[in-house]
Order: sequence, then structure tokens, then C-alpha cells
Amino acid sequence: MSNLLVTGGAGFIGSNFLHYWSKHHPDDQLIVLDALTYAGNLPSIQPLLDREAAVFVKGSICDQPLVERLFLEYAVDVVVNFAAESHVDRSITGPDAFIDTNIVGTHTLLKAARKFWLGQNTLDQHRFHHISTDEVFGSLMPDEAPFKESNKYLPNSPYSASKAASDHLVRAYHHTYGLNVTTSNCSNNYGPFHFPEKLIPLCITNILKGRTLPIYGDGKNIRDWLFVEDHCRGIDLVLTQGRAGETYNIGGNNEWDNLSLVKLICEVVDRAFSENGSLNTVFPACPAVQGLKCQSLIEFVPDRPGHDRRYAISTDKIATELNYRPQTTFEEGIKKTVQWYLDNRSWWQPLTND
Repeated sequence: MSNLLVTGGAGFIGSNFLHYWSKHHPDDQLIVLDALTYAGNLPSIQPLLDREAAVFVKGSICDQPLVERLFLEYAVDVVVNFAAESHVDRSITGPDAFIDTNIVGTHTLLKAARKFWLGQNTLDQHRFHHISTDEVFGSLMPDEAPFKESNKYLPNSPYSASKAASDHLVRAYHHTYGLNVTTSNCSNNYGPFHFPEKLIPLCITNILKGRTLPIYGDGKNIRDWLFVEDHCRGIDLVLTQGRAGETYNIGGNNEWDNLSLVKLICEVVDRAFSENGSLNTVFPACPAVQGLKCQSLIEFVPDRPGHDRRYAISTDKIATELNYRPQTTFEEGIKKTVQWYLDNRSWWQPLTND
């Protein structure tokens, strides 16, 4: 049995991880630390709390006394650090919060882990796993090979720069102090509980409300998309089988440009309305109700500053060492995601200024 401190557990990926881990490792104790800022949503994990499958503590990873109290009180032997400010646009307009949470907060967790795992009473069996992003590697040209773990870091936004700094701190605590750490750099996630300001849930909810679908620039920016449950499986493999001190890319092997992605979402929503007439009364503003294609809502907007053209990461290392393969096709994943938002209005409507 392990005692996992999961930071940022009320966020998108963190909440999905908690549901996944509770299902696949039911004997482990889950301690959730989340500050419940704009992207943290307690209803995402309420079912786990209701059946006492997890313990929730509201607080910041920058709060050193609180973090140390949790290590001591719950005999934490595994940390999974999802806590991060992660929206590029917000990092451009307000970078300070990204420096505080992503750099200072990660260092706070590392200091506590070192104190309780490598102090007077050494805990040999421990693991600090840090969730990072493919954005630390910078931007790729269309014909360049996907990023490998050995690529140099070239972050282009305050968000990716702050994540790059936190990655370096995690690595340093392994090489300097001997802390058992792993890092995973993931590609763009999507799926249930995704905060509605991000591209895929923004498009789904805007379609359902009959609002425009903003596409930056020419819509040809490319991302590798990963269904969040596949990401959770990858983290599981890294935690249970990964080598300490190593970094693993977890990707979807699934590159799409933004315009093609939005058109796919529109097609899936069109099909859902054609197959289920009851949706017309639930979402009367959707173009499909008037017999229009949802693509009619697409609108091109000026590109954002420092918008990286393409991200893609190689999964060769995790596939070879840990036998990881994403299991969800993009079309299947988008269909599941759209259906989740159709079925869970009570979750997302309070988050979309309605």
C-alpha cells in the first residue's frame, strides 16, 4: 500500500488520474492537495470523496508548513505533482502566478520530500513524479522529427519557461541529493473534466451555445493530442516500472492541425444531434437545431504572441522500456469527450459564465 500525495488533483488531468488510480490501485491512500483556483473544480472528484476513496485538503503547494504537515500526517511515500498554472494565454498576460506555482511550488514539494524521505529516517521506497509538458522543447517545423527526451529545452512562453525550470529542479534533486524522481512530458491532453477555456472543450461548449469558434491565425498550428485516460495509464507505468532519474515522453502519436480538429468536433456534434432529437430542446442555440452545420460557427482571429507552430513528441522510449501504447483513437476519444459534455451540463455550465 502506498500513500500518494496528488497535487492539483481537482484539475483536469489530476482528477482523471485520481479516478483512474482509485480504480486500478484501490488499496492505496490518496491525499489530494489543491488550491482550487479557477481551473480546480471540486465536483470533479466529489464521488471519490463521498465514498472516502480520497482525502481532500485545500491549499497551495507553495505553503511549506502545510506540505510538510501532510507528509508527516499521512506518511506520504509518493508524490504526483500535477499542480501547475498551465494556460499559455494567461501566462502572457500574467506570468507571476506561473513563476510562483510552477517553480516555487515545485521546489517547496521537493524540499519536503527531501526532508522526510532523505532525512534522519531514510525512506528507500519513495517516488516523486513530476508532470511536465512537450512545450518545454519549443516549436517544430513541419518536417522536423518529433522531440525526444534528449532534445534541448527551448521554451517560448512564460508558461513553458516556468515548466522547464521546474523540470530542471526535479532533475537536480535526483542528481544532487539522490531523491527518486521521474518526470513525464506529455502532449496536449483532452477528455472529461477539461476546463472550458481550453480548445477542445471551448469548441464543444461554444457549439452547444451557438457561439463562434475562434481559430488563431490560419488554423494550421499542429498539436499531438492524447486522450487523458491514456495519459493516466502512462503515468501508472512510469510510477510502477520507470527508472528513477529518468524522463519519459507520453504522447498520443496523433498530430492534428487546429482547423482540422475543430472541423472534426463539429462533425461529431452534428452527428450526435442527428441521432438524438432530444438534444434539440436541451441545446436550442446549437446550429444543428436549425439544420445548419456546426462549422458555420468557425471564425479566424489574430494569432497570439509567441504561438508555437508545431509540437510533437516521440514515444519510442516509453514504448520500448515500459511497453506503452495509446489505446484510444482520436475519433473515438473526441466522440467520448463530446458525449461527456452533452451528459454533464451541470459540471461545465457554471464554468462558462452562464
